Amino acid sequence: MRPRCLALDHDDTVVQSSPEIHYPSFLEAMRILRPERAGMGFDEFISYSCAPGMHAFLTEVLALDAQEMRVEQEIWRKYTLSHTPDAYDGFAALLARFRAQGGYICVISHSEREIIERHYRELFGFLPDLIFGWEQPEHRRKPNPYPLEETMRVFELRPEEILLVDDLTPGLAMAAACGVPSAYAGWSHTAPAVGARVRPHATYAFDTVAELAAFLEDGEGEE
Repeated sequence: MRPRCLALDHDDTVVQSSPEIHYPSFLEAMRILRPERAGMGFDEFISYSCAPGMHAFLTEVLALDAQEMRVEQEIWRKYTLSHTPDAYDGFAALLARFRAQGGYICVISHSEREIIERHYRELFGFLPDLIFGWEQPEHRRKPNPYPLEETMRVFELRPEEILLVDDLTPGLAMAAACGVPSAYAGWSHTAPAVGARVRPHATYAFDTVAELAAFLEDGEGEE
């Protein structure tokens, strides 16, 4: 069955956030706060971002105090407000075609709504039909099931009519809890560091955006 709705993660699934925003802003913060960490490689940064997670990495592994966390957040915020990351090749055409065929676009992300909206306007020229971002209360953010449950309610969809696309396990876990098929975004810049751990949690796995686009056209893919 071809999906009627794409439930898309944002960072490192649709846009290249880690290499263009998160990683360089982290290195700038480390040059100020922890100079000995300022040479950390990208894959090591991604591994820490995934486990134990970025907040735990900053507060527990790096032991940033409250004032240092404010400095880190200010630098990250500066990057997010001044940079629009590139979309992965092929996404603009994929989204345009999917919408032209009557499909819904939903974004379920840990980025903020205003950032997601700006990226979609600048990169794709439209706004998603629904956005569930960091502005949601914690119990309504992935991996909690609310974003998918609300998507199904609003658009009167069955679980099998949605495809959740994500590069990390929180989104894939949310999809599994809701009975929604999921696709691992193997084209992500996170893949070399965490791909082997994440890929088994998805219903499908695609190594390129072109493979995802082909699946949306014929409903067949690698499980």
